[in-house]
Amino acid sequence: MNILLSLKGLAIGIAEIIPGVSGGTIAFITGIYERLLNAIQAWNFQNISRLFKGDIKGFWKAIDGKFIFQLGIGMLTGMVIGAFAISYLLVHYIEPLLGFFFGLILASVQMIIRQVHKWSLKNMLFLIGGTFFALWVVMISPTSGNLQIWYIFISGFIAICALMLPGISGSFMLLILGMYTTILAAFKGVMTNFNFDQFFILIVFGFGLILGAATFSRVISWTLKKFHQQTLMALTGFMIGSLWKIWPWRIPATWLNKITNEIESDRAVLETLSKSDYKIISEEVVFPQDYFVDHPKIALTITTLAFGFFLVISLDYYFSKRQNKEVISQ
Repeated sequence: MNILLSLKGLAIGIAEIIPGVSGGTIAFITGIYERLLNAIQAWNFQNISRLFKGDIKGFWKAIDGKFIFQLGIGMLTGMVIGAFAISYLLVHYIEPLLGFFFGLILASVQMIIRQVHKWSLKNMLFLIGGTFFALWVVMISPTSGNLQIWYIFISGFIAICALMLPGISGSFMLLILGMYTTILAAFKGVMTNFNFDQFFILIVFGFGLILGAATFSRVISWTLKKFHQQTLMALTGFMIGSLWKIWPWRIPATWLNKITNEIESDRAVLETLSKSDYKIISEEVVFPQDYFVDHPKIALTITTLAFGFFLVISLDYYFSKRQNKEVISQ
């Protein structure tokens, strides 16, 4: 059992529960991004036909089964932890939590940029384009959800495509589609008190995930092979753009007042409401001194941000050193 691989899966699973944090970014940071894409697209007709021929061992090897199984255990565990424990942190310690992920992504950006062999106008345009695309995505206002089968399916398709893009959060895409609370509630409901209606929602959502993964993994893998540097720059841009969404100190710009059922923007009114009395529609980034919604937790947030940053730097140093030793030994 590869414990390290399962821990990477754990981090991806937790990240996918948090709106604004991308599981694809974590996969990119931990060095398993391309291998994960290859394993996903290995689920094709040719390999699946091995099962019908009784070649289970060949099928398992073709889909990189050991890798998928161990990573999957970690991801499922992370999603269970995220669905329950992270919900608490999001309410009581959201600033330090976002600070930690901000540090992770910030360190990852500089780590990936160091891999760029040639700085050209074309590469810069892909970096800028990826950044602005991510900014556009994270600034989209959430819409209302829909429990029709086709909408649940499409939500799964879009969410898994977002998961594969570093910087674009699958759970945030669900939030935009108005399906985040529906899917999270269904997941928690099936885990705690089995309900067929909630289970059916997850099944339909799962089919969307499978088709989206099978389709989009091929697109990303093809671009990485044909246009590696440009794709790398675009993915880095996605990560840079996502930093806006996970900046620790954010305040509501507009919100729905559940008491009056009206959209408001008067901060004086907001200060009189409890968190259960309003639903955020849009937010704006502020400095800690302008953060009036709650205590800014500056020291703790900076600590977690620094921890996230140096964690990535340390892991990169460790794996680079380990890889160099393996090369020398060969």
